[in-house]
Amino acid sequence: MPSDLIIFTDLDGTLLDHHSYSYAAAQSALSRVVKESFPLVLSSSKTAAEMAALARELPASPAALIVENGAGVVWSGEDTATGGRHGALMEALARVTPELRALFEGFADLGPEGVARLTGLPPAEAALASRRDWSEPGIWRGSEEARAAFLAELAAQGVTARQGGRFLTLSFGADKADRMKEVADRIAPTAHVLALGDAPNDIGMLEAADTGIIIANPHGAGIPPLPGEETGRIRRAGEGPAGWNAAVLAFIDELTSANRQA
Repeated sequence: MPSDLIIFTDLDGTLLDHHSYSYAAAQSALSRVVKESFPLVLSSSKTAAEMAALARELPASPAALIVENGAGVVWSGEDTATGGRHGALMEALARVTPELRALFEGFADLGPEGVARLTGLPPAEAALASRRDWSEPGIWRGSEEARAAFLAELAAQGVTARQGGRFLTLSFGADKADRMKEVADRIAPTAHVLALGDAPNDIGMLEAADTGIIIANPHGAGIPPLPGEETGRIRRAGEGPAGWNAAVLAFIDELTSANRQA
C-alpha cells in the first residue's frame, strides 16, 4: 500500500545540530516516523560514505540517500554511489584561471586534516567527508566579483555551483529537487512529499515539495521569504533537530487528522 507521506530532509543544521551533529533532539519524531512506516530520505551535501554511516545509526532506516547536494543517489541496500565524476570535476577546476582557482579552497585542497579543522568533525568522520564521488565543496575566499568570474569559467565547462549553509559546492548538475522527484516517483509516487531544510541549497527542494518546512538557521545565510509562505505550503520552524522534531510531529498529526476527516 502506498505511503501517505514521504519525508525528505537535509542534515547539517536541520536534522543534525549545527555544532554537535547530533540528532538526539529529533528522537521523538524519528520514532513516530518508524511507527507510521513513513519513508525517510536523507538529502545532503555529505558523501555516500558519511551518510551511510549516519543511516545505520538512525532509528528510522532511510529509503534512499540523496548525496553530495543531489549529484548522486544511493538506494537502500546499495553500499556506495557509482558512476561518480569527481575526477572530471577536479580537471575542470584545474582549467580555471589560476588567480581565481586560488580563491577556492576545496576539500581536495584541505585534505582530511584540513576538513577536520574547518568542520570540527572527528578525524575518522572528516576522512569520510573527504571521499567525494560527485562534487567538490569548499570555501570561497575572494570578492563577489571574483566569485562571479570563477563560476562563469566553471559554467562554461558544465559545472554548476550551489551555496549551502557553510560551503560552496561544485558539481555537474542535478540538485536536491531533481533527485527528490526521482526518489519519490520510485518509492512512493502517490504520497504527500514533505521536505525540510535550512540553507539556500535547500530552496529548490522546499519549493518542489507538496509542503516545505524551513528550519531556522542563525549560523549561516538562512533562507529568504519564499513564494508559498503566504498560503502555508511553505512554513517556518525552530532551529536544528528540536525545530525539526516539533515540525514533523505537528505535520504528522495534521495529516492524520485530515485523513480521519476524509
